[in-house]
Amino acid sequence: MKELYAEIEINASPEKVWQVLTDFDHFKDWNPFIRSIQGTPQAGSKLNVQIQPPGRRPATFRPRVVKFEPQQEIRWLRHMLVPGLFDDQHTFKVEPLGSNQTRFIHREKFNGVLVPLLTRSLDGETRKGFKEMNEALKKRAEKAS
Repeated sequence: MKELYAEIEINASPEKVWQVLTDFDHFKDWNPFIRSIQGTPQAGSKLNVQIQPPGRRPATFRPRVVKFEPQQEIRWLRHMLVPGLFDDQHTFKVEPLGSNQTRFIHREKFNGVLVPLLTRSLDGETRKGFKEMNEALKKRAEKAS
């Protein structure tokens, strides 16, 4: 198993952070890592997600939403070809720290036989993409507050 984890404190209300995070139609305007998400974030639904880690080509995949708690968490699961080959569970979590302060947690857990072969890319470009997205979310939410 491999896990990527990044968090950031944002000087905006949890409601504002959630609003920016779930406004999928505008990801292309601010998000340097997840360039687009199409679909409805509800448990059991499938999304169409396009990511572009820094220095890499865009990649599109169709994960299934496994958890959706409004104002708190979105989690999806993806299997590459077949379960056990390369599986990842991606989580966005919004935690209130005060009336106008929020912790955003961005986490991804990877499992499967291909994970050791992809560790270098995950630790490099993908980790950098997490940080860039978190910074961009902070900037957009704070500007909108």
